[in-house]
Amino acid sequence: MSEMISATVLLFLIMDPLGNLPIFMSVLKHLEPKRRRVIVIREMLIALLLMLVFLFAGEHILSFLSLRTETVSISGGIILFLIAIKMIFPSQEGNSTGLPAGEEPFLVPLAIPLVAGPSILAALMLLSHQYPLQINHLVLALLIAWGLSVVILMLSNVFLRLLGSKGVSALERLMGLLLVMISTQMFLDGVRAYLRT
Repeated sequence: MSEMISATVLLFLIMDPLGNLPIFMSVLKHLEPKRRRVIVIREMLIALLLMLVFLFAGEHILSFLSLRTETVSISGGIILFLIAIKMIFPSQEGNSTGLPAGEEPFLVPLAIPLVAGPSILAALMLLSHQYPLQINHLVLALLIAWGLSVVILMLSNVFLRLLGSKGVSALERLMGLLLVMISTQMFLDGVRAYLRT
């Protein structure tokens, strides 16, 4: 049960819906609210499908590549640490979406890479490798994290109004700090397991 809670928190932090709020808003700002909701749900469902594929296929991919659990744990810790650093110290560049003005997004950039990016796919492979017998719990953890992200993105206007851009930024940095601790723990667990072998 504790593994499921920590997996849910981890996946939610990597999905980073608060960090994605301003990007979603800028990509969808020219659309009417009803169409905006349809697109958010569609893109989130595409992302969920891709994440489930990686969760179920992750163990087979790692077995095929002959990767040991410790290797995956250490490299996963490093990747998550780098993501967390970006969350705490965001780059000053504007988020260019690469979409022509007025065009409706499909698959890119909202579903991939904003929600189902390399980091979340790597984390899902890592989790499926670490807990092969608890795949049902991992699916539930993914669904909870995904559901919370959908709610936050659907209520984007409310969140931005309540928190303001500075509030959203502060909250994202706090989430980044939590992710630093989780990634460090993952890295240390991997090193400890490696030294034991």
